[in-house]
Amino acid sequence: MTERTIGKQPRQLYLLFFAEMWERFSFYGMKALLIAYMVTELKFDEPKSYGILGAYSALVYTMPMLGGMLADRFLGYRRAVIYGGILMTIGHLVLALPQEWSFFYGMAFIICGNGFFKPNISSLVGTLYEENDPRRDSGFSLFYMGINIGAALGGLLCGYVGQRINWHYGFGLAGIFMVLGLIVFVIGQKSLGHRGLPPNLAALKKRVAGITNEQLIYVGSLLIIPVVVALFNRYEIMDYFMAVLGIVAISYVLWEASRMEAAARNKLIAALFMIIFSILFWAFYEQNAGALNLFAMRNVDMHVMGTELPALSVNNFLPPGWVVILSFFFAWLWTWLAKRKLEPATPVKFGFAFVLMAAGFLVFYLACLNAESGLISLFAFAMGYMFIIAGELCLSPIGLSMVTKLSPIRMVAVMMGIWFFASAGGEFLAGKIGKMMSVPEAVQNNAVASLPYYATILKEIAIASAIAGALILLLSPLVKKWMGDVK
Repeated sequence: MTERTIGKQPRQLYLLFFAEMWERFSFYGMKALLIAYMVTELKFDEPKSYGILGAYSALVYTMPMLGGMLADRFLGYRRAVIYGGILMTIGHLVLALPQEWSFFYGMAFIICGNGFFKPNISSLVGTLYEENDPRRDSGFSLFYMGINIGAALGGLLCGYVGQRINWHYGFGLAGIFMVLGLIVFVIGQKSLGHRGLPPNLAALKKRVAGITNEQLIYVGSLLIIPVVVALFNRYEIMDYFMAVLGIVAISYVLWEASRMEAAARNKLIAALFMIIFSILFWAFYEQNAGALNLFAMRNVDMHVMGTELPALSVNNFLPPGWVVILSFFFAWLWTWLAKRKLEPATPVKFGFAFVLMAAGFLVFYLACLNAESGLISLFAFAMGYMFIIAGELCLSPIGLSMVTKLSPIRMVAVMMGIWFFASAGGEFLAGKIGKMMSVPEAVQNNAVASLPYYATILKEIAIASAIAGALILLLSPLVKKWMGDVK
């Protein structure tokens, strides 16, 4: 019997769309506040704030490796999503408490919860499609649009409440919508049928020293929270932590590849190639959550028709807002090109992503050159983001789809976790790049004096991104060969 579809997509896609939309409202709504909260409210200096932001962002995308592996082996996707949602809800509500200890502990709960939630709801999307289903890329693009509707609303509303009313009210608002996302998933999960259930219920319920493996997973994940808090207090250690994890992740994939027959091995290596390049993409892209937040507050003219818009709301609304607008175009474009056998292969799309990223940062840089008052126009700021987001849509939703297509079934969730670990590496490097744009306290309130600290690095990002894009396009025929029959 053929499953019901809506608009040629499986109806379950829309359950996952709305659950992820509200979860991303909370996640990005909270993230919109972090760097500004640390600099203006906690009075951390900028290098320290970028270091903590980099540590948080890296850890929040590292945990999906563990969460994906535990879901593959024991929990199944659905239990992992629900447990992760509960932990994230706790984290947001802890952040809403106006207490000194709550900042690091709230972020630690969110990190652990995201590790279970994020890779597994994306993996559930992959289970809705048969191998080489032409709807898959479009489905992931629509799912990605849901992510960004939530992110746009979260950045807009939480950014406004946090900056203009009260920081902790902003964190609390994020928590309310996390609860909503969790409720949507719990109520609608029956429609998923057999998808996402534990792969081996007997192994999950097996007892060791009187405790089941399921209980052991839950307790063990809670014990990670004080370790994460300790890392925040010694964020310099993250240099070694990320290097070791990166070596372990790459070694694991290569070891698994070595045990496979040639076609499967080449597919996994193709996936690894694109995952590694995505690290650089996210290092540049994630300036939007760090340096570009402060850049928007200091060096972008936020006046529209005599009204000054809140900079945090604008900066955190623009990227996901453009995703929502452009997702319709890209979902149509890939399908239209596929019907005519003209759709670019995945590695070519990755190359285009970097070229478009370079164009976006070039727009920012050129606007800086013409900003005699130290303030660039809001129009130039928005247009720069349009190119960057067009690049994102050539990489991020395509990357999610790529992981599910190139990975063996038994490794899909863990490879999804490694895909998000690449984001973690990028986020960590983003913190390092952000530090290069740190503005001395003496000139933070002087737009003309602060602008050069941003302009030079924006230009260098544009150049580096253009070089990376050209290299990927040059190597794309080889990577396409590795991908074999996967389109």
